[in-house]
Amino acid sequence: MQLFLGILLGIIVAALAWKAKALNRSGALAAALTGGLIFGIGGLPWAALLLAFFLSSSLLSRLAGRRKQTLSEKFSKGSQRDWGQVLANGGLGAVLAILHALLPGETWLWAAYAGAMAAVNADTWATELGVLNPQPPRLITTWQPMEYGASGAISLLGSLAAMSGAALVGLLAMIFGSSPDPAALFLAAVLGGTAGAFLDSLLGATLQAIYWCPVCEKETERHPVHLCGSPTHQIRGWSWLDNDWVNFIASLFGALICALIYMGLRIL
Repeated sequence: MQLFLGILLGIIVAALAWKAKALNRSGALAAALTGGLIFGIGGLPWAALLLAFFLSSSLLSRLAGRRKQTLSEKFSKGSQRDWGQVLANGGLGAVLAILHALLPGETWLWAAYAGAMAAVNADTWATELGVLNPQPPRLITTWQPMEYGASGAISLLGSLAAMSGAALVGLLAMIFGSSPDPAALFLAAVLGGTAGAFLDSLLGATLQAIYWCPVCEKETERHPVHLCGSPTHQIRGWSWLDNDWVNFIASLFGALICALIYMGLRIL
């Protein structure tokens, strides 16, 4: 019955998000699948973390929509999430939910899930609010000033937003979970989520595929065609490592760091 209700809830949430234009059709299908698995297998605690990420990111996207709209040429995709973005942010959570059902006694799986959700929430909050920073961001590797929205660029407001996004997930994990040491879980989620967001920026500045539009004379994640209609060519990074893969790696890193810190604090 829980699995049935979870799948039903996943379909309802995905349909509402599609109607609100937060997801396109492929994104809605992927969200129904991943959300249904997480809701149905994990129950309320797992659903709370996923919904916190989805609802808060959607709200921030609307609040910062006008500012971010002027930077849309920077990002590889539009404001509507597709199946790749959904799986990059929630796919690991669905896998961890399945593993938790198979290994219910392993508390580190809940910590890993909290870390994964904290990482994607931290990265999303940093992206949505970082563009509002009064000073231009700086590249994480060289600290040179960059344009708003540039891959690998960080700012004070964006960094604080990342920590806040991770803290929200950590707080919910502490409240809804049944961890024997909730304070350790909260700290681990904040550190793991923030670390995942910074790894996302580091990959964006080094290994992520970045392209150049010769007409606009700007860097972009868009390929093979820029918003202006001009073909783009790669100037750095690995061609297969797009923003979706970067987000997935960041969520995996956040899960690992959170689980390791949590288990370490439990031993201490």
